[in-house]
Amino acid sequence: MAASRKNVKILPNEAKVVETLTLLVEERAKEAISSRGTFTIGLSGGSMAKFLCSGLPTISTDWSKWKLFFCDERLVPFGDNDSTYKVYKENLIGKVALKLDQIIAIDPSMPVIEAAEDYANKVKAAFPGNELPCFDMLMLGMGPDGHTCSLFPGHKLLEEKKLIIAPISDSPKQPPCRVTMTFPVVNNTRCAVFASCGEGKAEMVQRVLENDGTELLPAARVEPHSGDLFWLLDAGAAKNLTKYKL
Repeated sequence: MAASRKNVKILPNEAKVVETLTLLVEERAKEAISSRGTFTIGLSGGSMAKFLCSGLPTISTDWSKWKLFFCDERLVPFGDNDSTYKVYKENLIGKVALKLDQIIAIDPSMPVIEAAEDYANKVKAAFPGNELPCFDMLMLGMGPDGHTCSLFPGHKLLEEKKLIIAPISDSPKQPPCRVTMTFPVVNNTRCAVFASCGEGKAEMVQRVLENDGTELLPAARVEPHSGDLFWLLDAGAAKNLTKYKL
């Protein structure tokens, strides 16, 4: 099995990170739609949501071929400020030619275990005939502790092998109940992307990208088996790196 192709791009500022991220999504969407007739993308919250909602309205694509999912989601009502769905609904729908039903969301009215099972079924339905979904792109975030999706350092879900979507009810970060993709799905993607900006990210970026194997933080475990891995960084986030330069 081929190893992931890691691309670390250091850019002068946040605006260039957003521009590069946007062009990458546009390129991958065009390729996926041309090859397979659809484009499947996993979304994250935080700064990644800000970057995507800023950049995606500028691209040229056949929006009708898009299917949008969530790499993880907090189990809160859609109107709650902690809802990632709310961020994209308010900041993307209406600005691009996407219909709301193209965003495949969790059911926040369910208990967390049932919500995860229900979302797994929704994901499976979008990938008929595939035991393990293969997303065209997963747009990932990295927290200050090195977590990605809702996969936290030291948590048992890091070793989950069977579930494609897992419940978590003891998240160390509020709110405690969430639904998350697991590493078998994350590392089956055709393209995984992180985008980090600002000096506040510098220490963790360095720990993840230049780890010596003694500390494998969740974000460092993202290594698509046969796909590409992109880290898009501004100068501030990359300032501690020694192996990669602007």
